[in-house]
Amino acid sequence: MSDDQTPAAPPPAQPRNPLHGLTLEAILTALVDYYGWDGLGERIPVRSFNIDPSITSSLRFLRKTPWAREKVEGLYLYMLRDQQRRGGRR
Repeated sequence: MSDDQTPAAPPPAQPRNPLHGLTLEAILTALVDYYGWDGLGERIPVRSFNIDPSITSSLRFLRKTPWAREKVEGLYLYMLRDQQRRGGRR
């Protein structure tokens, strides 16, 4: 192997990142389980959460829309903190 073909370094471990290793689908499913589609649509007012919502259509939208994905990830982190405060209860 020549010098310009060094192997790629493995990604750094992220032990404190609660999103590390989660798929967008897992995040969205957890939010829907916790808030329901109506609650999710109130908190993040996007069409795919409010009009004929589905995981598939929402994932399609979120993968193309960085600002909406950031809001979903932020709400997920808020949900985790809320669950910890409440002792896991809803």
